[in-house]
Amino acid sequence: MEVKKTYTREQIKILNLLAKEYPSIPFASATLVNLNALCNLPKGTEHFMSDLHGESEAFEHILNNCSGVIREKVDTIFYRTMSESERRAFCTLIYYPVEKIEELRAAGLTTDEWYRMTLYRLVDLSRSVASKYTRAKVRAALPKDFQYIIDELLHTSGEEHDKQAYYQNIINTVIEVGQGEAFIEALCRLIKRMAVDWLHVVGDIYDRGPRADRIMDLLLEHHQVDIQWGNHDIVWMGAAAGSAVCVATVLNSALQYNSLAIIENSYGISLRDLIGFAQETYKGCTWFMPRTTDDTYYVKNRMDTLSKAHKAIAIIMFKLEGQLIRRHPEYGMDDRLLLEHIDYEKKTVTIGGETYPLNDGHFPTVDPQDPYALSDGEASLMASLTQAFRHSLALRRHIEFMYTSGSLYKVCNGNLLFHGCVPMRADGSFDTVKTFDGQTLSGRAYMDFCDKTARAAFFGGGQDELDFMYYLWCGRQSPLFGREKMTTFERYFVSDKKTWEEAKNPYYSLVEEYGPAVSILREFGLDEHTAHIINGHVPVRAAKGEHPVKAQGRYIRIDGGFCRAYHDTTGIAGYTLIYSSRGLRLVSHSPFEGKEAAIRENRDILATADVVFEMMPRRMLVRDTDAGREILERMDDLRALLDAYREGIVSPE
Repeated sequence: MEVKKTYTREQIKILNLLAKEYPSIPFASATLVNLNALCNLPKGTEHFMSDLHGESEAFEHILNNCSGVIREKVDTIFYRTMSESERRAFCTLIYYPVEKIEELRAAGLTTDEWYRMTLYRLVDLSRSVASKYTRAKVRAALPKDFQYIIDELLHTSGEEHDKQAYYQNIINTVIEVGQGEAFIEALCRLIKRMAVDWLHVVGDIYDRGPRADRIMDLLLEHHQVDIQWGNHDIVWMGAAAGSAVCVATVLNSALQYNSLAIIENSYGISLRDLIGFAQETYKGCTWFMPRTTDDTYYVKNRMDTLSKAHKAIAIIMFKLEGQLIRRHPEYGMDDRLLLEHIDYEKKTVTIGGETYPLNDGHFPTVDPQDPYALSDGEASLMASLTQAFRHSLALRRHIEFMYTSGSLYKVCNGNLLFHGCVPMRADGSFDTVKTFDGQTLSGRAYMDFCDKTARAAFFGGGQDELDFMYYLWCGRQSPLFGREKMTTFERYFVSDKKTWEEAKNPYYSLVEEYGPAVSILREFGLDEHTAHIINGHVPVRAAKGEHPVKAQGRYIRIDGGFCRAYHDTTGIAGYTLIYSSRGLRLVSHSPFEGKEAAIRENRDILATADVVFEMMPRRMLVRDTDAGREILERMDDLRALLDAYREGIVSPE
């Protein structure tokens, strides 16, 4: 005889609450069946990118081609019926449907037969990429204007004899009423939407490249994305929160890389006062010419103006850094107080006990007796610029998204994602950090503190929290920086390159070994046998034979040089990572030669290195993911509710 289950008062209370959501046995049972079916679908494909650095065209292209996922599907489905060149052109159409159709129309190739064949192929491909999702999820992703038609085509095979005429009639009617182009665009959007379920951006969207704002706009439109903040992101976040030193740092980088258009054109922050102040205050500044000479903002005959503005903001930045470091002795950054170690008459600076000649000894706004005090002109300028950053609606929209969709680190589906490092000692233990509020933290607890403090800085924290944004940018124990010091001053003013060295935190060498990598995974509660650390921040020098996968597969670094400034160092234009239901695959990318070339020549940027470095012993299902585990818990709750209904403990409607 079956023993009737007993329930506590708390369990009955919970079951009654659940009954309000699932008020009948049929409804609860149907939901349980649906959830079970969902759990047994293949997991969605995850796409990992890092260190985008404003290279919006390359980012958009890789977003469109899903790091080769679409090309792989096209090759699999059409290798018997389409030539290599036809498949390449077909992929380009999917990536850039509007532009590619315009090119084909100009060449007189967009006949009714071309539309018909293209639509058949796109429907076949759509059916393939949508096969791992529920019909409800696919329907929710369909463009509203064509939702019913596409839904019918996806679930009606043209090979079924009794429905063949119906299938063909839909396609023919779409072409007849002049909607072929719009329908192609809709199917291409659906394919790209279904090919990748989740995008992870492992830091550094901002700086160096020209259009970080365009990347942010694309991320805002993405169906499912998360961001792990990089040090170049955090300094923009600090600037938007009202940190004057972060504002100066952002402007210094923009002037260094001649990428001022994002400041003025995209975010509406006028630099007229900065230019005017620099013109009045500084003479020619050879050492402050931008690193890039391409004509992206100022015409070449105004490079002198650019260099003066660059020097003006750099000196302000060093002053504000000095003030902040003096406010926070716990940062341990007194060695960065270099303005007080300049001999302004001899034009030398003493660093680490050694004296070096200065490349540039012109410091008209520096008071040797109080070197970190802003002049009246500098103070007025920074007050105005800081207000402009705080009140830019376009910037605030992007930074708020950075907070709502981002974090310092993320644990997701057995992977640990963060941009830089977990500060460590040489012996492999986690480094302890004394925080401004008196705590001593290490490992995951310190990472949580950094995340919490960064949020407080933007959403109403005090000066300590705001100052900490600068520390996250370049502090020696910052998990986003992870170097002993940032030698910006030395690179501007001292020719001896030994002063430029920035020793890395021991993490960067230790994590390449299995033992330390495993200790980090354990710290974050992950399975050392299956989990991975996924990093960016430090470029992989592929040209010198470096491989991004180390520590017996536990550590993956995917910064391969998206930024054009790194291409000579890395030899490639970035790594991306694909995590499908079948395994993990690394893709390397060759430099992107522009959208026009991609469309005109059907050129992709996938390099030859496409390595599946970890295959799953079985195909991963939704039940194996974080979301799947939540579904399984809900299924257990529903089973308990059904038992309670049948035993009369809870009354159905």
